[in-house]
Amino acid sequence: MGSRTDGKAGEEGGAAASQRRIVLLTTGGTIEKTYDEFTGALTNRGSIVQRMLRRLKLPDTKISTRELLSKDSLHMTDEDRRLVVAAVREELARTEPPGPPTSIVILHGTDTLCVTGELLATELRAPRAPVVLTGAIRPYEMKQSDALQNLTESLLASSLLAPGVYVVAHGRALKFPGVVKDREGGTFTKSH
Repeated sequence: MGSRTDGKAGEEGGAAASQRRIVLLTTGGTIEKTYDEFTGALTNRGSIVQRMLRRLKLPDTKISTRELLSKDSLHMTDEDRRLVVAAVREELARTEPPGPPTSIVILHGTDTLCVTGELLATELRAPRAPVVLTGAIRPYEMKQSDALQNLTESLLASSLLAPGVYVVAHGRALKFPGVVKDREGGTFTKSH
């Protein structure tokens, strides 16, 4: 995969110095699944995040999108997770213009999001910016989807949180380590 798109989300405004730069890494998962009319299945066929971003008004925000993977998180391998860690490290270390990101948001399938979050928290230890993972219980294309809500919350939270690794979904920002998926509640919580 590895495709990248850069663009300003929302309207023009503000000085370049006050502009937030968010790197959005996509890995697939339910949040980006689309209906395949030939097979009748929901599948990951490539990132649809640009469709979601076009629905948002984000002045003074530059979002650089990088598609790492396009797969269900149940099918992610250890190698895939190492790819995510390497991409985050690369973005955080960026020094040439436009410089390091204000924050990083990762779209990820919810089934194994916590595995990736724990790995990022262990490997990065003290990231220089917030790293936020998010996903959806229902795909963006379905009615009553939580995809756009979770993406919007993650973009906002990534600008407000202290450096660290988090999951943001359903009105909550939970810091790793110790985040688990609450399968009965269809959200995330801290382990006790």
